[in-house]
Amino acid sequence: MGTVSHASLKSQDASISARRHARALFSVPITLHHLTGGGVRTTRGVTLDISECGLGALVQGTLQVGETVAIDVLLPEHPLRTVAIVRHASKVQSGFEFLGLTAEERLQITNLMGHS
Repeated sequence: MGTVSHASLKSQDASISARRHARALFSVPITLHHLTGGGVRTTRGVTLDISECGLGALVQGTLQVGETVAIDVLLPEHPLRTVAIVRHASKVQSGFEFLGLTAEERLQITNLMGHS
């Protein structure tokens, strides 16, 4: 059985508190579209959390950090399709940073977070 050092726990706490925007638990299906050598690949997943600047998700398949993807998210007011960069990818979960959200889309996410 493995152990976790106090240093690694402090490092995790520091990275969480260093986030620019608060996150809210949010779980809905998502669809990702990304370019591969063979064309556009569609991948499905489920969100874990969301913020004004991105989301965390469980995603089928493998993603590469730095890869650009299109994400379809079913928000309560209306669906959101946006472009994002993969900022974290592991076998367990991935993190995405939204690119180019409109003020209206940011407001929709902010309103959603207020009701979480």
